[in-house]
Amino acid sequence: MRAPEADHGHMKQRREKMLSTAYRLFSEKGITAVRLTDIAEEAGCGKRTLLHYFDSKAGLVMAVTVWKWTAYFEENRKRRPKVDFEGMTAKEVFEFYLDSFLELYRGHKDLLCFNQLFNVYIRSEEFDDRSMLPYANIIAGLEKQFHIIYEKGVQDHTIRTDIPEKKMFSTTLHLMLAAVTRYAVGLVYQPDEGFDDIAELEVLKEALLQKYKA
Repeated sequence: MRAPEADHGHMKQRREKMLSTAYRLFSEKGITAVRLTDIAEEAGCGKRTLLHYFDSKAGLVMAVTVWKWTAYFEENRKRRPKVDFEGMTAKEVFEFYLDSFLELYRGHKDLLCFNQLFNVYIRSEEFDDRSMLPYANIIAGLEKQFHIIYEKGVQDHTIRTDIPEKKMFSTTLHLMLAAVTRYAVGLVYQPDEGFDDIAELEVLKEALLQKYKA
């Protein structure tokens, strides 16, 4: 008889194989073009088994998205100069926050490209608020991290706090994520002599640092 822990470990491994297979196929072929049967075959299981773990294609797409973003945020957490940013100023933590988008671009262009496919898919499938809750929770986690920056700014006055926190969070998130996504998917002007993508993204980062410095 298998121990419960072994069964749990087996199920976790099988689930992650399904997630990684789905992520690869969605990224290669586009989310709409991939069928559940395609994923099941590639993952070495039946469609019924796949649906035992994920109740629908939409549920699988959301699970893949949350899985990849969760892994990235855990990786980025380990990049922090200090645990919980202890002893750092608001400006220093804000710069780390902005640098995280550049790091995302440097090391995870695939995730940015997938996220673009995800954004198109959820609009075509008209996800409701309940279906979007797992993704909304990811954004809420980012907002919680930004709150740390803002609260530090209230205390040490190294960044502006005359601008509402939610507006500042929304502006920085949208500008940085939109920029790195466009570069990742290639929706940028590309002169014949080439260009320095990181240097251009650094300009945006520096502009935001200048905009919000106290």
